[in-house]
Amino acid sequence: MSIPAYEPLNTLKKVDQNIWIVDGERINMAVGPLGVPFSTRMTIIRLKDGSLWCHSPIKPTASLLAEVDQLGEVRHLISPNKIHYAFIGEWKQHYPQATTWSSPGVEKRARSQKISVVFDQPLEEKAPRIWQSEIKQLHFKGSLAVEEVVFFHKSSQTLILTDLIENFEPQRSSFFWRVVHRLAGIADPDGRTPIDFRMTFTGRKKQARQCYRQMLAWQPEKIILAHGRWYATNGTAELQRAFRWLEKGKKK
Repeated sequence: MSIPAYEPLNTLKKVDQNIWIVDGERINMAVGPLGVPFSTRMTIIRLKDGSLWCHSPIKPTASLLAEVDQLGEVRHLISPNKIHYAFIGEWKQHYPQATTWSSPGVEKRARSQKISVVFDQPLEEKAPRIWQSEIKQLHFKGSLAVEEVVFFHKSSQTLILTDLIENFEPQRSSFFWRVVHRLAGIADPDGRTPIDFRMTFTGRKKQARQCYRQMLAWQPEKIILAHGRWYATNGTAELQRAFRWLEKGKKK
């Protein structure tokens, strides 16, 4: 029997000064004929102007929204890659003043999935002026399938990733999914980029390696992940461990 994901759910958990995570319910993502279970997690940063920056919003609940309102005004709703956007529309309904930020390919995917969401601004190569002094951002390139936008909260030395590292704890999954996670290379304590995602970098690893080294140069202490156990300490070492697949065979 699997253990429920990261309770308490739908409540703020402080990571550091002005940064929180919220663990949500598990969802089933359709992959071929299977419904693959994923834990969900969003990140909230309070910017210096008091506004809230919300990364990969989970399904909102009344109690969560009430807690968030105590932090400040939601002004930014972030889709970090084209897979993470499903609940942004619901958050926008609650916070119509918020700007919805799109990742590469997400608008096309939302249309194909018939999910109603309107994006106001694209996430560019450089962070927008409103948060560039507090949060760095980088388009992680090289994949033929998904381009993820990664972020670094400077004051807390926290790297915020989505699917570039997944780290599922075996004790929280059934035997079947423990085997799948191990084969995919996403089982704690050695969570990495999923094997199917890694394969999409074939022939373009040099470009990806440049992005990885930029993240490494930030020297993160913490790494927040969307799926599985995140890293509260030793972030730079965990980054090096998780991306060793990218440093192998540096010809391409």
